[in-house]
Amino acid sequence: MIRLSFALLILLFYVSCSRSVSRVAVDSQIDLSGRWNDSDSRMVAEEMIKALTASENFKAYSKEINHKPVVIVGAVLNKTSEHIDADNYIKKIEAAIFNSGAAEMAEGGDFRDKIRQERTQQQEFSDPQTAAQWGKETGADLMLLGEMTSETDVLGSKRVVHYITTLFLTSMETNKRIWYGQKEIKKYIKH
Repeated sequence: MIRLSFALLILLFYVSCSRSVSRVAVDSQIDLSGRWNDSDSRMVAEEMIKALTASENFKAYSKEINHKPVVIVGAVLNKTSEHIDADNYIKKIEAAIFNSGAAEMAEGGDFRDKIRQERTQQQEFSDPQTAAQWGKETGADLMLLGEMTSETDVLGSKRVVHYITTLFLTSMETNKRIWYGQKEIKKYIKH
């Protein structure tokens, strides 16, 4: 009897610990926790950049400088109470800008530093005819900056989280704001 009980206990433990994993489309919308997730990042990035490139101010700025603006994406600060991978979100924003075809992208942050480091090494180790030259970087016309905030309302087992992403597109030369956009997502979670 003890052996049978022990065997049933092991079987129950094994069954309760088993898990199933399946592949799903990367653009499928799955929301398990109610927190900010990859679907939110992708949707907000795509919708905001679509609004940016369609804005009259952006079009007028492009016409004024007589070429596609060169954009660098700076920081998007996470001021929510959740851990949100800002770097992943910034990459989605950069991809949306690049894929829009409405602007050129200049490298920023850590990647720019890595390129500069490689250029420095080329000066010493590469054939002078093939080494990348200093002073040839394309300067950015505009910098995109932003922040994410959230407001949470809780009552018992119900929770509403209101996420607000605000982006600012600013001229590097004049500090004049070219575009200002906000996208909001509200989630209702009940247990």
